[in-house]
Amino acid sequence: MVDPEFMPNQPQWLFDPAVPEEERARYTNDIVAAVKTVFDPEIPCDIYELGLIYKVDIGDDRLVKIDMTLTAPGCPVAGELARSVETAVGAVPGVLGVSVSVVFEPPWDQGRMSDEARVSLDMF
Repeated sequence: MVDPEFMPNQPQWLFDPAVPEEERARYTNDIVAAVKTVFDPEIPCDIYELGLIYKVDIGDDRLVKIDMTLTAPGCPVAGELARSVETAVGAVPGVLGVSVSVVFEPPWDQGRMSDEARVSLDMF
């Protein structure tokens, strides 16, 4: 049974304890909005709703580390997607740097997609 509070596409959020609570909410909202501007060129859906962002770690130095995956390990636009995420998140006010790591554990599957992604891809 799926926990109704769990959204499959949401990444793990980690904040350094020095980041104030009110800043955490702003960073979360602004980073999600930024990542939602990045689309896989082969899939008409943003990478956040696809569930490709696994972890967002924000340090006290306001450097953001992101772990993301791809829909397929041999994705020909892997480097382009990672750079697009770095650029989008780097434009968030207060973010002083971004590093993106492409990971393959756990492997991505369609169960990570949000309902919004399923609707846009006609997968219901």
